[in-house]
Amino acid sequence: MTATIIPFPQSLQPPLPTIEGNVDYRTMRDELLRIAELLTQSDAEQKFIRLCLERWLAAHEFAQDKVPAKAQLNFQLQSRRALRCNILRTYLKEDFRGFAARLADSPLFQHFCGLSQIDKVVVPAKSQLQRYAHWVEKSTLDQVTHQALRQAAHQPKELELAQAVDLEAAFLDTTCLQVNIHYPVDWVLLRDATRTLMKAVQLIRDQGLRQRMEEPALFMKRMNRLCIQMTHTSKKTNPRKHRRKVLRKMDKLVGSVSAHAKRYRHLLDEQWEKTEWTRPQAQQVLRRLDNVLDQLPAAREQAWQRLIREEPVRNEKKILSLYESAVRVVVRHKAGAEVEFGNTLLLAESRQGLILDWELFEESAPADSRLVKRSVERMEKQLKIKIKEVGADRGFDSAANQERLRKNKTYNGICPRDPHQLKERLGSWKFRQLQRRRSQTEGRISIILHNFLGSPLRDKGFAHRQLAVGWGVFTHDLWVLARLPKRKSKRAVAPERLAA
Repeated sequence: MTATIIPFPQSLQPPLPTIEGNVDYRTMRDELLRIAELLTQSDAEQKFIRLCLERWLAAHEFAQDKVPAKAQLNFQLQSRRALRCNILRTYLKEDFRGFAARLADSPLFQHFCGLSQIDKVVVPAKSQLQRYAHWVEKSTLDQVTHQALRQAAHQPKELELAQAVDLEAAFLDTTCLQVNIHYPVDWVLLRDATRTLMKAVQLIRDQGLRQRMEEPALFMKRMNRLCIQMTHTSKKTNPRKHRRKVLRKMDKLVGSVSAHAKRYRHLLDEQWEKTEWTRPQAQQVLRRLDNVLDQLPAAREQAWQRLIREEPVRNEKKILSLYESAVRVVVRHKAGAEVEFGNTLLLAESRQGLILDWELFEESAPADSRLVKRSVERMEKQLKIKIKEVGADRGFDSAANQERLRKNKTYNGICPRDPHQLKERLGSWKFRQLQRRRSQTEGRISIILHNFLGSPLRDKGFAHRQLAVGWGVFTHDLWVLARLPKRKSKRAVAPERLAA
């Protein structure tokens, strides 16, 4: 269903204060004002609001002509604020609480988000900003990003660009998007389980629901002591024997903790009316208990298998975190990062540094050579262009990719695996040029990870991480477009000609 956007009423905004003597502020101000122009000129903002409105109308199952105009206008306003607040928060790399404080304190940020008015300024709180972060789905955000890229390539004058951006060359690479977890040591998982379960039990006891047991803090104290002993086993004369001894004590303690947690979970589920909590609040504590209790038997078995029986555990069966399920072991053999923990991220970059395509893998990612076809097809379909050149490292090379690119008349700038073939191809100036440009994609990945996403990414859950990557890519592309040269205005008439 196509939705019709109600025109926004014009509101008076106070002018931005004039700040002199601060080059960094002026640079940031100019970039944000240019990004605001690009959102309007490329119709990306209008497309975002329309897609959000269509989804809202479909979710409520009513026709647009039956929706009160005031309700629709309020939803449109919230959608526009969600778009601009997410872009600005990603641009500043702030968390929700910090961004809420900066937004309330800065006239520039209020102007960018459309919050500044003559009579009052209403700034969203951190909870509202968190709802804004999950305002749309990944597919909606991808459509808006592609809208801006298509406009920059096909209609540069509409965006006041000096020349159209080049989207016909793509440079592919993969990286690991690290998740915000500690290093996954088996016995540390037992400590995490003890702390989570006993803290939840303490919350239940504070509400007046009690059964006979020692204070929860004592269990955490004993576990901490065992963790300290485990860290010092390497200094013993027989470290393997001492590790096994300490792990058996940990496992016995975790068994007691698990039994107490199950009893309190049953108690809260039956007698939650006696507490000050609502049912949803009680459900939140129950979910916290269930999440750990469901994984605890496997975590205990994993610790026994690795430390007692000294048997390896397959990566697909390994528990890396009790709180993040969609985490994978990514072996990249990089200097200082032989093994990383997170999700594989594929990026495709243009010559100007724009991100043309990206894909975050929840499960273990396929080999790099199997990603070329799907990425090129996505770019050609979504951007409505023909990819003429592809550059990547030797991990993306395969006989099937060579044949496929040859049939599609796409220049193959992928570094071949065969040394003899590489030596032959280095005789081509075009191949050398693409390989030289391809090496810069490593720097682009670093910019994306550290300046727009954060390393590690702090969003919890794969769906939220995927959406955060989408906001990071969209903000990055707007930032790159904002830094491109603008089209010069018509040359002013010379003074001597005016005098004549």
